Amino acid sequence: MTGRGRAGGGLLIAGTTSDAGKSVVTAGICRWLVRQGVKVAPFKGQNMSLNSFVTRQGAEIGRAQAMQAQAARVEPTALMNPVLLKPGSDRSSQVVLMGKPVGEMSARGYHGGRQQALLATVVECLEELRATHDAVICEGAGSPAEINLRRTDIVNMGVARAAGLPVLVVGDIDRGGVFASFFGTTALLAPEDQRLVAGYLINKFRGDVSLLEPGLDMLHGLTGRRTFGVLPYAHGLGIDEEDGLRVSLRGAVRESVTAPPVGDDVLRVAVCAVPLMSNFTDVDALAAEPGVLVRFVDRPEELADADLVIVPGTRGTVRALRWLRERGLASELARRAAAGRPVLGICGGFQLLGEHIHDEVESRAGSVKGLGLLPVRIRFATDKTLARPVGSALGEPVEGYEIHHGVAEVLGGEPFLAGCRVGQVWGTHWHGSLESDGFRRQFLRAVARAAGRRFVPAPDTSFAALREEQLDRLGDLVEEHADTDALLRLIEQGPPAGLPFVPPGAPPLPGTTSKDRATPGDGDAQPPKAPDRHTDAAPIAPPPGSPRHPQTHSHPSEEAG
Repeated sequence: MTGRGRAGGGLLIAGTTSDAGKSVVTAGICRWLVRQGVKVAPFKGQNMSLNSFVTRQGAEIGRAQAMQAQAARVEPTALMNPVLLKPGSDRSSQVVLMGKPVGEMSARGYHGGRQQALLATVVECLEELRATHDAVICEGAGSPAEINLRRTDIVNMGVARAAGLPVLVVGDIDRGGVFASFFGTTALLAPEDQRLVAGYLINKFRGDVSLLEPGLDMLHGLTGRRTFGVLPYAHGLGIDEEDGLRVSLRGAVRESVTAPPVGDDVLRVAVCAVPLMSNFTDVDALAAEPGVLVRFVDRPEELADADLVIVPGTRGTVRALRWLRERGLASELARRAAAGRPVLGICGGFQLLGEHIHDEVESRAGSVKGLGLLPVRIRFATDKTLARPVGSALGEPVEGYEIHHGVAEVLGGEPFLAGCRVGQVWGTHWHGSLESDGFRRQFLRAVARAAGRRFVPAPDTSFAALREEQLDRLGDLVEEHADTDALLRLIEQGPPAGLPFVPPGAPPLPGTTSKDRATPGDGDAQPPKAPDRHTDAAPIAPPPGSPRHPQTHSHPSEEAG
């Protein structure tokens, strides 16, 4: 690293579970490192997400990796997420390789052979990033102890072992059982994998950190591995998510800024929580506006008091259309349109607002009648549109990105971001358009007029600046609540020597014999003796109050995972 050691260092952030905080911890470490003058890049070998992004080279990657690239202050590229899986049903996903779709595949078919064949590509991408950066911070997926999938793993211990990366396991203490999760995760790994697990990081802690010290000591004694930090529970981030909504769909309001509205009224936005909803991060820019309340809904009565209804993107346009009709939301949208009440369709949402859909690609449903709220006909093409369009609307410049198979034939209405507008029904394929500040303000003014609300957009809200503030807060969490000196050593020097084996280790893989299975080294089969907590090989976290462990106070930041 710059001024500190060799180039090409690395670290893998694994988790005890999905949503333990891997994405934001990775982003936080990237932001902390770049503030130290380190040239750093994020990486995730395989990502399963319906929230994606288009790079300037026209490659589709996970939106979380685009956010992490922003945290690292580098341009996102396909190298940072070589494999992206976009679920289309409970049993199949579209496989996106190096930013381009290569087909649909069942889970059984993928894990049965294709996934393992991609390991070489994943490792090559990682090594290319390491060759051009001081450090690469990798994010794992799910849990590294998913023993049923270990043989074909290309995102957790598979890539860590192939690249010789040290591993830091993140656990969400707010869920409970974090010590058992740390111990069990380690004990279910094969000896070769355990040798890479350097230690742990606790996420979302509430209260006095000193109360954790006995547990940290006992965990260290049981595993021989230290805890590198305790991140506090922090509120209000709104950082891009991968796999699900942080909020309940039952009328809960998405986290917003706390500033009061500028005008006399608030503006209420209801987002239809359609199946296979994709890029729901499109509404984050609205939630960042003072006085705009955003919630996700799935019942027609929840649209009654909404000033704006958004039909978001989806990986299943025809399925979402059927869902809207079955739930009674379709008829409510038609009533809104007839009454001149604002509706915005984005990407898949735009498609189902049209008159007709012909789909032999995504759903293979053939010809389907749309909601008929916009004069648009949709034909699904085999090739996916991946673009970064620039244009203007409502007198303001707009940037966005497109990710869709549906090709729109616009037959009328007023042009709107390569889509159209009829009355107060708006439709576009452009994701991310609401992040353009001037356009967003003009659009909200139009919505407020149509809704009869005395809502006034704040004149100075900058979504880009707010995102930078959020990423800086993530960097602050790492800097203030983790042992950053130890993290730097780990990134530069690799896994510590002498990490003990924690029995029983991974069970034999199906079809293997005892001769095929790797065994612990001499003496490793015994339960680990608690090492000296002050040794460099596996030191325990410094006590609260020490210069390297300043997390004795609460932190008024946001949720760290």
